[in-house]
Amino acid sequence: MRIYKSFEEFWPFYLREHSKPRTRAFHYVGTSLVVALALAALVTGRWWLLLAMPVAGYAFAWVSHAAIERNRPATFTYPAWSLRADFKMWWLWLTGRLGPDLAAAQGKSGDEAR
Repeated sequence: MRIYKSFEEFWPFYLREHSKPRTRAFHYVGTSLVVALALAALVTGRWWLLLAMPVAGYAFAWVSHAAIERNRPATFTYPAWSLRADFKMWWLWLTGRLGPDLAAAQGKSGDEAR
């Protein structure tokens, strides 16, 4: 396995490990739940909701890697960069800007990568 020395090197690898749209969709659900739980905790003052954040995020991600992508989650080797990449991928997807990064990581044109 290659050792990544920076997030910029890791990012294309991360996207290749999430090559299937259904895998990414599971991640989007999990990351959205994490954000919703954080906001709910802030708004309601029910701080125990923060305890559910890792479960919500990782459950969807790990199930998608096992059942759809059939690979080992990057979290096990690069936990901090993987978490950062989850949020980057989610944000780029939300803002409609993920296509070019997917294309570059997969060696395709922007339209093919979607």
